[in-house]
Amino acid sequence: MSADALPMAVPATNLPARVRIQEVGARDGLQNEKSPVPTAVKAEFIRRLAEAGLTTIEATSLVHPKWVPQLADAEELFPLVRDLDVELPVLVPNQHGLDRALALGVRSIVVFASATESFAKANLNRSLDESLSAFEPVVRRAKDAGVHVRSYVSMCFGDPWEGAVPLHQVTRVCKALREMGCDELGLGDTIGVGTPGHVRALLRLLNEEGIATDTIGVHFHDTYGQALANTYAALEHGVTTVDSSAGGLGGCPYAKSATGNLATEDLVWMLHGLGIETGVDLGRLTATSVWMAEKLGRPSPSRTVRALSHKDQ
Repeated sequence: MSADALPMAVPATNLPARVRIQEVGARDGLQNEKSPVPTAVKAEFIRRLAEAGLTTIEATSLVHPKWVPQLADAEELFPLVRDLDVELPVLVPNQHGLDRALALGVRSIVVFASATESFAKANLNRSLDESLSAFEPVVRRAKDAGVHVRSYVSMCFGDPWEGAVPLHQVTRVCKALREMGCDELGLGDTIGVGTPGHVRALLRLLNEEGIATDTIGVHFHDTYGQALANTYAALEHGVTTVDSSAGGLGGCPYAKSATGNLATEDLVWMLHGLGIETGVDLGRLTATSVWMAEKLGRPSPSRTVRALSHKDQ
């Protein structure tokens, strides 16, 4: 990558010095693909992401294949990548999923909670309180086994059935998850309706209710073009963990209005321009997303990928 294909770094004094990116492309990014992606391609994708400098890469999901058929090969995939010197979280839906994860030697899991009744019923087939109760023994067993637990909290900023989600409702769910033992929370703007002021208000209330900023990550969708603006607002608050998907792959299969995740390349371009360290080689990451786009048979939606791959032609 040529020097003119990198942003000029102008460090900001009020932002974190370093951000950890939770790369979700191999799990959240691929789960909606209709045509099967070969297991070997998924493994190579994860390896290339690690070689680009990403240190937390969600590998796969142990949800029943009926619900996410694209990730039905978890038992075949994970052994192909578990030698990598990176954290490889796996999504676990229930006790049986945790059994499978422990048998594979997984050391980091994510569970998928909801901030709203409607999404809990649509995604988990339970009420909100029932879903939280179901997660408690999973989290407890995982922690007893020395496994790191992150909980996504979906629909933190809006729900397609319920509309705007009250801040106190999100906070109640987050407190319950932390109290049951979750190490970290991933605040999800599942349908991409959040705006920077909304992000700041939620983060302030979470702090007021005893949830420390260093236990919070953010997961923004770009449905309304707000993902980077919302990320910047979270950075100003002190958040240092940001989720993104290489090439902008993915969305949410249970929320039809959700478009793609924040592209990792777009995030890295902004962070590097702000003088924030990520450890990510943008050129290698872009090349990885171009390669994956070729495997999927369509161009990457990431603006940075398109711009940088065009410069290299």
